[in-house]
Amino acid sequence: MGGLKDELLKAIWHAFTALDLDHSGKVSKSQLKVLSHNLCTVLKVPHDPVALEEHFRDDDEGPVSNQGYMPYLNKFILEKVQDNFDKIEFNRMCWTLCVKKNLAKSLLLITEDDAFKVWVIFNFLSEDKYPLIIVPEEIEYLLKKLTEAMGGGWQQEQFENYKINFDDSKDGLSVWELIELIGNGQFSKGMDRQTVSMAINEVFNELILDVLKQGYMMKKGHRRKNWTERWFVLKPNIISYYVSEDLKDKKGDILLDENCCVESLPDKDGKKCLFLIKCFDKTFEISASDKKKKQEWIQAIHSTIHLLKLGSPPPHKEARQRRKELRKKVLAEQEELERQMKELQVANENKQQELETVRKKLEEAASRAAEEEKKRLQTQVDLQARFSTELEREKLIRQQMEEQVAQKSSELEQYLQRVRELEDMYLKLQEALEDERQARQDEETVRKLQARLLEEESSKRAELEKWHLEQQQAIRTTEAEKQELENQRAVKEQALQEAVEQLQRLELERKQALEQYEGVKKKLEMATNKTKSWKDRVAQHEGLIRLIEPGSKNPHLITNWGPAAFTQAELEEREKSWKGKKATE
Repeated sequence: MGGLKDELLKAIWHAFTALDLDHSGKVSKSQLKVLSHNLCTVLKVPHDPVALEEHFRDDDEGPVSNQGYMPYLNKFILEKVQDNFDKIEFNRMCWTLCVKKNLAKSLLLITEDDAFKVWVIFNFLSEDKYPLIIVPEEIEYLLKKLTEAMGGGWQQEQFENYKINFDDSKDGLSVWELIELIGNGQFSKGMDRQTVSMAINEVFNELILDVLKQGYMMKKGHRRKNWTERWFVLKPNIISYYVSEDLKDKKGDILLDENCCVESLPDKDGKKCLFLIKCFDKTFEISASDKKKKQEWIQAIHSTIHLLKLGSPPPHKEARQRRKELRKKVLAEQEELERQMKELQVANENKQQELETVRKKLEEAASRAAEEEKKRLQTQVDLQARFSTELEREKLIRQQMEEQVAQKSSELEQYLQRVRELEDMYLKLQEALEDERQARQDEETVRKLQARLLEEESSKRAELEKWHLEQQQAIRTTEAEKQELENQRAVKEQALQEAVEQLQRLELERKQALEQYEGVKKKLEMATNKTKSWKDRVAQHEGLIRLIEPGSKNPHLITNWGPAAFTQAELEEREKSWKGKKATE
């Protein structure tokens, strides 16, 4: 909350200073009441006009100083502020109060909106003391960021010349001097207004809006599963996506926390450069335009989640804090060096005073004891020699101290140069780490691909060996079956040959039997014709003679003429019939 309060006080200080028209350090109560009401409105703090009247109720109708306004501002406004207001709207309100009085638009090559963004950036980078200024180190940092955003090369020599011509009586620039420095194009020569404006907007997004990365990517829908191009904006704890880069039509947010993770996905469904963001309740599939963009987004999101796990602020805020701490350390060292110089100077002055006192005493002693001059002459010579020696020693000490001061100044300059070199080395190390991380990921991808290919080759080789064994087994089985079939074929051919021969014999026997049948048939026809004349006779003597007919399969009776034409049962029946006839006769 302390950081937010300091940030708000800087913008309010500009507004208060703008209302102080005669530079007396005081503002009328009516203006302060209007300012307080506007602050409560934009900061979404309940406005209490009664408390305002109570605070300013006295007999003095004159203006109120900044120190007199601060207690009310802290108690009734700043202590009630929550982080739920629009910071841009708040800054815009304070900017509106001070811009007309201080900004000369005709001399600038940038728009008023760009000047407003530079004003907000100034409040972010300025020192925490009033009146607000931005020190040369922060000016160099801001100009470097703008030059990088414009795609140009940083001219260190040009900035060193600017620092040489810098007013030694000032510790830094005011906000209006900074706007004039950027607006006059001194460090953006060769760049058009649109390029400068885009660079200011990019630095504003990074430092003020905490935009860590932004750009167009394709997003897969959760319901219709279609792919749509969106403008993504990455901040320290959220990823917002919009229809376009004007940020007017917001489509949704991806809330980030320490439990989220980002993973690379293989190409699928015709989409390339895919990666996945896993959150607590949802997952988001996103497709970048190329592999470089994909890796940049994955690394940026991974770094953001890592910062959330560590509870660290955004990188630019952490870097600003480190620069402030470094300046405090250097300032403390300078103050310590100045203190030592003052101590040496005081000691030297004391020694001079002591020498002067001794000299006066000697003169007084010489005037009072002229008669003893010869007697004390040797003593005076000794004293002068001793004090001369001490003076030479003091001069030597002074010279040594001056050399130490020069050496400390040189060491301080070397230290500052080393700090700049370390910052450059840090940037190069970051680039080298990024390249190494990319190389490791590529190596891991190739290694996984080789392992997968080796695994597939091993499985295919095992499958081929299995097929080879099965083929050899099938060949052996086929040869055995072939041999068995050959044997069966030979047996069947032999059996067929025997069956053909048997069939031929049967055909011959059938022909012979048919010839015999024809002969028997002719004989039967002849016998039939011969027996027709005997039918009547046989009808009268059925018991003695009967036509030859097919008999039963029962045993046949034998008569004098051969086998009987009737059975035993028929014979018994006829005997009974004869006996009955005889009994009746």
